[in-house]
Amino acid sequence: MSVTLGIVLAFVALFLGVAGGYVVNSQVVKKRASNAQVKANKLIEDAENQAKALKKEAMLEAKEEAIKLKTETENELKERRAEVARMENRAIQKEESLDRKEEALDKKQAAIDQLKADHENKIKELEKREESITERLAEVDKELERVSGLSKEEAKTQLIATITDEANKEAGVIVREIEAKAKEEGEQKARNIITLAIQKCATDQTSEVTVSSVELPNDEMKGRIIGREGRNIRAIESATGVELIVDDTPGTITLSCFDPIRREVARQTLEKLITDGRIHPARIEDIVDKVKKDIEKTIKESGENATFEAGIYNLHPELIKLLGRLQYRTSYGQNCLKHSLETSFIAGLLAGELGADVALAKRGGLLHDIGKALDFEMEGTHVDLGVEVAKKYKESPEVIHCIEAHHGAVEYQSIEAILVQVADAISSSRPGARRESLETYVKRLEKLESIANSFKGVASSYAIQAGREVRIAVKPEEVSDTGIVVLAKDIARKIESELEYPGQIKVNIIRETRATDIAS
Repeated sequence: MSVTLGIVLAFVALFLGVAGGYVVNSQVVKKRASNAQVKANKLIEDAENQAKALKKEAMLEAKEEAIKLKTETENELKERRAEVARMENRAIQKEESLDRKEEALDKKQAAIDQLKADHENKIKELEKREESITERLAEVDKELERVSGLSKEEAKTQLIATITDEANKEAGVIVREIEAKAKEEGEQKARNIITLAIQKCATDQTSEVTVSSVELPNDEMKGRIIGREGRNIRAIESATGVELIVDDTPGTITLSCFDPIRREVARQTLEKLITDGRIHPARIEDIVDKVKKDIEKTIKESGENATFEAGIYNLHPELIKLLGRLQYRTSYGQNCLKHSLETSFIAGLLAGELGADVALAKRGGLLHDIGKALDFEMEGTHVDLGVEVAKKYKESPEVIHCIEAHHGAVEYQSIEAILVQVADAISSSRPGARRESLETYVKRLEKLESIANSFKGVASSYAIQAGREVRIAVKPEEVSDTGIVVLAKDIARKIESELEYPGQIKVNIIRETRATDIAS
């Protein structure tokens, strides 16, 4: 009984323990669940707050972006409206200008129509007068034919033949007398005659070369030289003052400028850029500066070498620089510095032969074209500029006169001035000195032969010796022995007046009479 009670009590105690543990455990679980719920609620609340903050920040950014876009759009719209307004104003101005031009053209047309009507009326009046005069002349001609017993053409032919024959004979005699008298003159007068005769071979200065060309390795290089939106070519033109002409000519860019030194700077710059391969505005400016310094150095050295070769010293340093600048100047393709040296040497040799002042002739010859170093940047002829710069740097009056008189602008006051002019003509007209295009050369020869053929009695003519001589065969029955002397003079005068040519042209006339018979 006691054992059974103990077992029951044990079971009761075990049950109570289990029940108590269950109750305690349930309380702990509930407490933990409550804490977890609190934490979850807090996390949810923090997340909601964070989301609200992010949403607010995003809305603020969106509003700012919208305001920025609106501002930019309004500014762009204002600019476009302003541009449209400017274009409208220009269009209105052009329209008004066109209206004014149209009105002026209408007035001019009316005036032209009036002048045309007046002109037609005057022509009609002149035609009437011409008809009246023609009728009167016909009556006079009939009366003259009746009185003389000759027709009009027969009388004209007879009169012309008589006058021509007498004039040719008298002119031939006079020419031969003049030439014979000239040969009998003394030595001093002969020197003056020879000097003045050589003086006539001077040639006019014509157009100067104003363009240069630069060869390109390929056409792609043109695009690189032009650059994006033309920035490279604008940089080159701005830095050198030379216009670059890029056209369809393959592998070539043309440089155009009246200043030969600027043109040379641009040419060397382009060549260095093409070789280097780096073409951009900063690089262009660097190379232009370097090339300018090199050319300044070359100019100075060229001037010093020229004075040394000519044997002329104590020249002012600025005159030496101007001489060096002539290295980049040409006339008809002839280098002006080499031409000045040639003129100096020839003038010195002539002065030595004639007993004149050799040093003065050489100095005047070297400086005679010094004005050509300035005529592309200053107003005035190269003669006037040369005189001005020579006076500025204290050259002697004799040298200044040589410069002033070398194109015959003033009367010669010394034999040295004449010798400088002669030496200038010899240097410029010697064979190969000046460049002449094939087309110009052919036209000159054709014109020379045409002038010779235009004279009566000429059977044929041929330009020989590269156009320095024209050989003419005449009809012996129409031109006498004395007549060929006059004919040669007349042809020479016409060539001088109608043809431009370097140096001299010799007119050589041939008259030949042959008699043929047959012995049987």
